[in-house]
Amino acid sequence: MAEQLKRPNTVTSRRGFYVKMRLNGKQNQLLEKKNPYFRFYKWILWLSLSLYFLTSFFISHKPIPLSKTHFSKSPSTVASRALFESSSSASTNSSSLPPKKKKQSRRHLLKDLKIFVYDLPPKYNSDWLANERCSNHLFASEVAIHRAIANDDDVRTYDPYEADFFFVPVYVACNFSTVNGFPAIGHARTLISSAIQLISTSYPFWNRSQGADHVFVASHDFGSCFHTLEDRAIEDGVPEFMKRSIVLQTFGVKHRHPCQEVENVVIPPYVSPASVQRTLEKAPVNGRRDIWAFFRGKMEVNPKNVSGRYYSKKVRTVIWRKFSGDRRFYLQRQRFAGYQSEIVRSTFCLCPLGWAPWSPRLVESVALGCVPVIIADGIRLPFPAAVPWPEISLTVAESDVGKLGKILDHVAATNLSTIQRNLWDPEVRRALLFNEEIQEGDATWQVLYALARKLDRSRRTVRVSDQ
Repeated sequence: MAEQLKRPNTVTSRRGFYVKMRLNGKQNQLLEKKNPYFRFYKWILWLSLSLYFLTSFFISHKPIPLSKTHFSKSPSTVASRALFESSSSASTNSSSLPPKKKKQSRRHLLKDLKIFVYDLPPKYNSDWLANERCSNHLFASEVAIHRAIANDDDVRTYDPYEADFFFVPVYVACNFSTVNGFPAIGHARTLISSAIQLISTSYPFWNRSQGADHVFVASHDFGSCFHTLEDRAIEDGVPEFMKRSIVLQTFGVKHRHPCQEVENVVIPPYVSPASVQRTLEKAPVNGRRDIWAFFRGKMEVNPKNVSGRYYSKKVRTVIWRKFSGDRRFYLQRQRFAGYQSEIVRSTFCLCPLGWAPWSPRLVESVALGCVPVIIADGIRLPFPAAVPWPEISLTVAESDVGKLGKILDHVAATNLSTIQRNLWDPEVRRALLFNEEIQEGDATWQVLYALARKLDRSRRTVRVSDQ
């Protein structure tokens, strides 16, 4: 009995603790006689302890009710405060972005397209890459398309007899002038003619179609006319040896033009995807935009008459004269290597014509989420099936450039948010950027899609369909 009294009355366990009470029988009887309520208190105590342990058990082992799934789907379910605030914060930051679309493969749209890439001597392409600018400047789509197709084993075929089209990789925009640093393309016709002479004497494929299933890139001011000034380009026209071929060119207008008198696909000028990505890592497309209207580039105060023509048809001159004193317009005439950081801060980006109607600003504005304001009458824009230009940009007539302030004011007060929501769709940005390896939906993929719609020019496809 003495040993039992020495034992502790409290026992601990890992799940908590409980108190063990021990009452002597005789002492109980004496207490009950002295106090008639003692028994009642004792039972109340035991009942309380029992309920406590029973409740603790059910709380610790609470089963999932069968109706839980029903409540989680019900719109009346009340989320926890933390979850609600987190979701609200995320939706606030992304409310202006379009909803993510479920990705579905569109490979079938290319219709098992096969392209044979001619392996030309280095003087036609790779030798020009010694100058790093060759693969990075605004005309570099000729390099990017060549690399992307050459790296794609699904599209590229090494068997010319199973090819739908034949790609002729000649780089003509990498001969940079030692005077002003701009590409000089006076050698383009000679270089391409030489390449055609080579493949037509080494392979039978050019001669059997007269080049109708052969593809070239002409990423210059006036495409396959190969001249920087329009009057000279029109005078020279498309070389006779290319007129039956397919030309991927940056130049395109809606009206008849001598530099379009060839089967052509309008492509975007080259903008480095890596530079766009670096800019967006610092400032997302739906971030703060503190510049209302932006343009950086050549704006002549007193435009020069060059062969009876004025640069930009004086449009840029009007912009400078009319709006350089307007604080809402951020206009700069000097070059600045970090200008993409200005585009991503801008709401409207002016894209006026230069010598040609197109410019890399079209791509840079879209890629960095700035609404492009296109001032180039009759311009034909790249990949309209993939890029909804009327929904993501503004078009202002050259004759209305003096009213630009009022036009932008009206848009800002009416449908700007809708335009931005359409513009910020990542699929739109992807469609205008060339990658070294083809990504579904990117600019090279759009080129392939355009070629797949011209398979009636393919000898292989026509031959198979006739069988």
